[in-house]
Amino acid sequence: MTYRQSFRMISEMKEFATFTAAEQRYIRRSLDVASSGTDAAERWSRHDAERANILDQAKLYRGTLSALREVIPDDIEINAASSFIVQLLHLTAHDLGEGKLSTFAAYRFLYERLLSGTVRPWLASTFMSAAAMPHVSPSQRRVLLRSVEENDVLAAGWSSRDAAFTPEWVDKVPVTVS
Repeated sequence: MTYRQSFRMISEMKEFATFTAAEQRYIRRSLDVASSGTDAAERWSRHDAERANILDQAKLYRGTLSALREVIPDDIEINAASSFIVQLLHLTAHDLGEGKLSTFAAYRFLYERLLSGTVRPWLASTFMSAAAMPHVSPSQRRVLLRSVEENDVLAAGWSSRDAAFTPEWVDKVPVTVS
């Protein structure tokens, strides 16, 4: 690993540490659901309602993520992105509707890992569209939309490099007293 890659990984770890505990848990859970599907429900669910949410998320991810990865536009022209945007908006609306992601930064962090760095140009507009949907409560809508910073929307261009750090489930280690 080069110095630059190590620096990037540490920067991404620091960013992850700034997220709330609920955001960190949801990001790790979502990445696990994306890779393990319904098996993730056993690991992450704390009660029946959460298990049902995770199974719904697994079904949605299974039907959407691989298709989205294949159609991420190379071009920023809207005609090249129409079907991609619809699918990305549906997925984003679901994740924001869970109420666990409260900032654009946490959403971007998750989606860069779910889909790859090439999705960056589409994230701010999709996030703001999904955050403004009626299924998001007005108070949550306010928090979400205010979390988008000027640089997120006004960037002259976006890097397409993939993330260097991906958080994972960590098993609880029993505490022993010596």
